[in-house]
Amino acid sequence: MIKITSKHFEVTESIRERIEARLDKLARHDVQLINPHVILEQEKQGFKIEASVGIPSAKLFAQAKHDDLYAAINAMGQKLEKQLNRLTHKPESQRHAALKREDEAIDDDFDDNLEEEYAA
Repeated sequence: MIKITSKHFEVTESIRERIEARLDKLARHDVQLINPHVILEQEKQGFKIEASVGIPSAKLFAQAKHDDLYAAINAMGQKLEKQLNRLTHKPESQRHAALKREDEAIDDDFDDNLEEEYAA
């Protein structure tokens, strides 16, 4: 259940549906969302939206400002998706360092074999 708090205006059903749809896109990453909380605020120059979402390994936070409320919701959703994508693919991005260490180990074994052949 998404907790939506608004300041200075009332949340309509269409706003609630848009926020829920945007956060449902995070579910594509097969991660459980823990206590998602969205705060909507109307300012003089437009709208400000903040979202904090817990996941089992971290906590995501995003903030967006825009003249149009729906554009602010989309920007906030994109920021959350980017953070979640970075967290879920972090082990894959560290693969390069592991492969480099394996290559160094192979090179060391190869050098040892050459020295043994020439010593005999």
